[in-house]
Order: sequence, then C-alpha cells, then structure tokens
Amino acid sequence: MARNDRTGNRRKRDSFPKRVPDLGYYFIVTDTKETEENYMNGLKASLPNELQGRIVIKVSKAKTDELVSACKEQAALEPQYGQPWIVFDRDRVVRFDQIIAEANREGIHAGWSNPCIEIWFDAYFGKMHSYQDSVSCCHGFANTFEKKTGREYRKSNDQIYSLLTRHGDESGAIDRASLRYDQYVRDGINQPSAMCPCTTVHILVKEIKEKIANINDK
Repeated sequence: MARNDRTGNRRKRDSFPKRVPDLGYYFIVTDTKETEENYMNGLKASLPNELQGRIVIKVSKAKTDELVSACKEQAALEPQYGQPWIVFDRDRVVRFDQIIAEANREGIHAGWSNPCIEIWFDAYFGKMHSYQDSVSCCHGFANTFEKKTGREYRKSNDQIYSLLTRHGDESGAIDRASLRYDQYVRDGINQPSAMCPCTTVHILVKEIKEKIANINDK
C-alpha cells in the first residue's frame, strides 16, 4: 500500500527512492596463468576505479581436477568475497562434467568453455563457430582475431579483454552465447561436455556488466 507524504498526499510507488544494487564481491579462480587470467584482469580493469576492489582474481596452481577444492580453500581465507567462481576449459579434461557438478554442489559458480575460452572470444566477432576441439578452436579464432584487429593472437596477451571490446561487440557476444546455451537445453542436451561449442563465461560477464550499468543509472 502506498504511504502518505508529509503533505498528506499519497505517494506514487515510483516516487520512493530506489535501492542501488551492490556489485557484490567476486572471487574468481582459474587454473591457468595466461588466457583466462588476462581476460578476467582486463574485465576488472574496465570497471570504475571505486568498484575494482570488488573483484579478486586468484590463479590456482592446483590441477584442474582439484580446482573446486582449491577455490573452497582460498575463498575460506577471504570470506568477504561472497561469489566464488571457477573458470576453466574443457580442452582434454576427462572429468569436465564431474567438476562442474561438484562446483554446483559446493555453491561455486562454474564459468566453463567447451572446447576452450577462445570460443567465448569468438562470439565477440559475430559468430560462435562449430569448433569441436581446442586446437581447431584456437587456430580458427587466431585467424579471425588477426582479421578483426590486425594483430597476431597470443594467449599470453594481457590486453585481450580491451582488444575484444574495442574491435568486437560484447553485448552481441553475450546474446550469442546465451542463445547457443539455451538451444542445447531446448534440445535436451544438458551435459556440458556434450554442449560444444558452448560457454557459460558470458553469465559472469553479463551479471557484472548489468550491475555496473544499474549503478551508473542511479
């Protein structure tokens, strides 16, 4: 029920001050020191300075099979970071589905890519190609990247995020990745290992970007 204002008139619902959503604290763990880490650090650097402290990038030295336990252990040391994520590729990981299921059971979000993170990068440039293995995916994306940016693609490039957003379309990439994921689900394909090409990294990026946009609109 709408309340009266100080003059006795009933206030419209829209006149109430809106709560500014908090970005939240993200704890992101990946098992690589190059591509995923560079991309996530670039995402963090793109945020307003006053909000960059809300994201922590931790690189685990554990094997991929131990990524969930490593994330749990490290997150427990910094409990203020309330949203733990693991970010990793299918590549040649045998227990890919099991790791994702384990993360879900432990309350850890999984930003996975199948066959590799380059399939998510591919979406920035207008299409997620049907690469079925990491070798062809990396090679194919490298060709696309060079055509779009005029630069050679290197997995160690610490400017990868800024190059993707400068020469590509992040909003379109999110839409394309979301549509691809939803199509697999509609087709009854629910195992991440069978969803190729596909990624869920877009969920993390979309959530952070939407929260930033909402804060900026206030």
